[in-house]
Order: sequence, then C-alpha cells, then structure tokens
Amino acid sequence: MGPLSGFKVLELESIGPVPFCGMMLTDMGADVLLVDRREDPQLGLALPRRCDVMLRGRRSVTLDLKTGDGAAALLQLVERADALIEGFRPGVLERLGLTPDVLLARNPKLVVGRMTGWGQDGPLAPRAGHDIDYIALSGALHAIGHADGRPVPPLNLVGDFGGGGMLLACGVLAALLEAQRSGKGQVVDAAMVEGASLLTTMFWGLLAGKQWSAARGANILDSGAPWYDTYATADGKFVAIGAIEPKFYAELLSRLGLTHDDLPAQHDRNGWPVLRARFAQVFRGKTRDEWCRIFDGSDACFAPVLGFDEATAHPHNVARNAHVTVDDVVQPAPAPRFSRTPSEIRGAPPQRGSAAREALAGWGFAPAEIDTLCARGLGFGAA
Repeated sequence: MGPLSGFKVLELESIGPVPFCGMMLTDMGADVLLVDRREDPQLGLALPRRCDVMLRGRRSVTLDLKTGDGAAALLQLVERADALIEGFRPGVLERLGLTPDVLLARNPKLVVGRMTGWGQDGPLAPRAGHDIDYIALSGALHAIGHADGRPVPPLNLVGDFGGGGMLLACGVLAALLEAQRSGKGQVVDAAMVEGASLLTTMFWGLLAGKQWSAARGANILDSGAPWYDTYATADGKFVAIGAIEPKFYAELLSRLGLTHDDLPAQHDRNGWPVLRARFAQVFRGKTRDEWCRIFDGSDACFAPVLGFDEATAHPHNVARNAHVTVDDVVQPAPAPRFSRTPSEIRGAPPQRGSAAREALAGWGFAPAEIDTLCARGLGFGAA
C-alpha cells in the first residue's frame, strides 16, 4: 500500500488540475472517491472514460449537488473524509450551500483543497480562463519561445499540472500533516497563476542578479544559448543538448568532432550565431539514431527528442518501468517512487457510479446509511 494508505479524499468532478491531483493522491495510496455528475457534462475532451487516465484508480458515485438532498448527501460523505478537492469557480460551492465553513462544521479536521485559475479572490477571480491565460499573467509564457518568434504555450504543463495539480497536491498533503497535529482542518487556496509564478522563482533571482534578460530567447535556458537547444538531424528528427558546464561542453564538442580552436568561446555571446550555425550544420549531417550511437555513454548532456510513442520504447524508460498499460491504455507509471510503501495504479478510470457501494462500505458506511445516501440521490453503478 502507498504512503497515503488510510486517507480518504472526496474529489468533485472537474477537469485538468483537480483530477491530476486526485491521480497523484490515488497512486500514493489514498482512497479517492470521485463524486461525478449524473451525466457527462463534457467538461473536457470527448474521451472514452477508460482513456481519461488521470481518473485511474478511483471509484465513483454520482450526485446532483444543486439539490438540497444532493448537498445533504455530500455532507454525509464529508463526515468520513480527510480531504475534499474541487475545481469550481469561486462562489460555486457557496451558492450550493457548501461553503468551507459548512464543510468544516460537519468535519472539523477536513482539508478543503480549492483549485482555481486566478484564486478565490481578486479582480479576476470570477473570470473564465485556461492554462495559457494564467501562465501569461504570471510572466512564464513571455519567457518561452525563440527570439524571433511568438511566446509558445508549453502544452498545459505549467499552469494546469505543474502550477496547478501538483501545487494542490502539495498543499493538501501539508494541510493533512498539520491536521494530524492540531486536529483542525483548513482551506487550501491553490491558484494556477500563482503556481505558475512559483515555478519561475529561480528566474526572479537571475533577473535581480542581472543574469537574465527579459528578452525572449536571449538567455542560457530559453534557447538563446546554442549549447542549450534542439537541432534537426538528417532524417528530419531532432536532438536536444544542454551542455552548460565547461566539462560537458568540451565533451559535446569532442563528440561532434569539433575543437575549441575552431570556434568562438562558449560564453562569447557575440559568437553564439556562429556556434549555432556550426552545430546545426554538423547535426544535419547524421540521423538522430546515428547521433544517439555517437553520444552513447557520454556526459555531453545529449538526448534524442522522442515522441510519446517512442518514449515508451527507450531502453532507459523500459528499464525503469516508466510506463504501464491499464485497460489497453499506455500511460505514465506513478511517481515519485517509494522504497517501502510503493505507489500503484489500482485500476482503470471508473465509469460513473462504478463500485460505489463497495467504496462506501470501505469508508465505514453501514447498509442503512448507504440506503439513506441513495434516497438523497447518490447514484450507484455496477459494483
């Protein structure tokens, strides 16, 4: 069983960062009960449920929180929970009569994890948005891209998942630890705009130390440096190099068949265009696989740029069992790894109401209490 075995979490159906947080908690052993809507609200992509892999390992109940009975049923579930996570816009829980004060009155040790884009208050709090908007306001998006191009959205990794779901998971875990000491729960206000900003903390220090330019694509880590970038190969694929330290840079030149004497110095910014052109010319001379063989065993900070399908077959990922297949869907394995209480995937994403009676029995509800929940509109699927 994972390190969170024994903790019970309610997850109110949402998209993006909340199910990602729920997935992390589930993988680490928490019993996360997904409170689904009765009908698919099409909150995200029109995926078959088995492909919505961030919902893996859960069991599900269905509930209409807009009804008085539905709200009462949720409060009955809250009594047995250690945490509740939700991703509604600010004010939605309040309009449902399920304010944090109401939840905490029912269960004083409850941790209420609230995930939004802009935060629970502030001028933008009620406004709609998505990952790209939150990272734009944080400053992160401006810094990502090449010097001669527009800012490039880094998928939705920085807002939804890094600055959102992981931030929420960290906050919920910290609050659970504190609740064990104090006996009191609290609200965790996780905002993606602040999470994305937090991920950029190092660069604020570099800016203050005049080691970072506000100009995009002009710095060491943003593709400005020719020895920290990607290059096309002879077969139209790409490789990535990140040879920052002098000894790694020397190894890069050696593997490329180049010498210091023929090139500008590594940190001569005026010479970077010359370095970039030379690197590009050399990398175009061989295929990606040929370069992999040339750099095999080196410390040149080199890696092939792999597609998702290729990543599953790379020998390192295979050796680490970095991917698993659940219900014929290939997906990343749980992380991080624990030496004594390993994480695991306990099943495919649930259909709405799937295994609900079993889950409630496991939460300590007696048959009569389950009947009461059913009368209040809690929906069950197949056990």
